[in-house]
Amino acid sequence: MKQKVPEQKLRELLSKIFEVPLNAISENASPDTIETWDSLRHMNLVVALEQAFNVELSDDQVVEILSYKLIKIVLQERGVEFT
Repeated sequence: MKQKVPEQKLRELLSKIFEVPLNAISENASPDTIETWDSLRHMNLVVALEQAFNVELSDDQVVEILSYKLIKIVLQERGVEFT
């Protein structure tokens, strides 16, 4: 079942996890552009995404989501539709 979610919710979640201003979360956000994106915060991100969007990510997806664009793609594959 698809769930419609404002894309702002994803941006706010990343901003909170990585402790960066909301405007630092662009389409190109990744460990290369966000200094605080380390392995520990990446795992915090996985847990937060699973809780916020009521999805379960596979091990492959956990490794795959290394940019804002890839996070969106994986969530869309899990039935999240961004508005």
